[in-house]
Amino acid sequence: MMRWMLGAVMSLWFICPAPAGTLDAAAVNDAVRPEKQPSTDKINASVMKLQILLDRAQFSPGQIDGKLGENAQKALKAFAEQNGIASDKGIAPELWDRLSAASEGPAVVDYKITDADVKGPFLKKLPARLEDMKSLEALSYTSPLEGLAEKFHMSEALLKALNPGKAFDKAGETILVANLPARRELPRIARIEIDKTRATLKAFEDSGRLVAFYPASIGSPDRPTPTGTLKVTGTNEQPTYHYNPAYKFSSVKSKRPFDIKSGPNNPVGSYWISLSAQGYGIHGTAEPDKVSKTASHGCIRLTNWDARALGENVKRGTPVVFLDVATESSSKQQGKPAASRASN
Repeated sequence: MMRWMLGAVMSLWFICPAPAGTLDAAAVNDAVRPEKQPSTDKINASVMKLQILLDRAQFSPGQIDGKLGENAQKALKAFAEQNGIASDKGIAPELWDRLSAASEGPAVVDYKITDADVKGPFLKKLPARLEDMKSLEALSYTSPLEGLAEKFHMSEALLKALNPGKAFDKAGETILVANLPARRELPRIARIEIDKTRATLKAFEDSGRLVAFYPASIGSPDRPTPTGTLKVTGTNEQPTYHYNPAYKFSSVKSKRPFDIKSGPNNPVGSYWISLSAQGYGIHGTAEPDKVSKTASHGCIRLTNWDARALGENVKRGTPVVFLDVATESSSKQQGKPAASRASN
């Protein structure tokens, strides 16, 4: 009798699906299209896989956090529009299948933490005020966990949820991470469009085909992003941030200019793309979770990895068109004057 009961229990264990809250390699890699619209505030294995597939397809969901939030929905809609798929009914089967077919390999893989990942130096705490940053030798990560999360485009919360009990500060430890290429190559970018209403950035090739999509933080009414068409004038990896008192940031009391050294937690992140208006650029950020959810000081703010992907694939002279109305095409914007206020 006991043997029969044990056999029955083991059979049920093999045929029953994992609990809904399970998050591991199998849950993510074997995830299928969710039949119901997932929650926007809870980690979901299918959504994590969806975000990874979008990232691979050059339709960035911003930070991969396992939640179907605003940025993931923006990227999903852009991919649907690019592929002529209706996107008003959640995650359509054709949309999931097209994304799945666009890349190969498991969504998450093992990664062995290296000496470089844990070497540092790390900041004890990132100062909240710009003036308190100017004396630091570098605006480094605050922990190996932060560095690893950014390396794989993930939120720290998702990385921890995927690796319960793991030590992120221990070289040799094996963890699960998003399976993404270290560098992203794009076709030659002929034009960049920044939609100020939707808070997005799109990159197009000569034929007009969309080749990359990114959520972006855009300026506010008191510190507006430019209008019209500018041009890319250069790129800078690991930029130094230069504060000018003319910016008149309310949180800065200094009447003199000062510099903040480079690093991923620099106010303009770890990559800067200069534009042809004094003080303006497209750049990274120390807060990837806030991209497109908060306003910038006038520049266009992306995640560090998205700013790098764009910067490594754009040439000097590439036009950058600012769309003031969501339905307005770039052709209507040509020739309008650009703002000259310097900000970030």
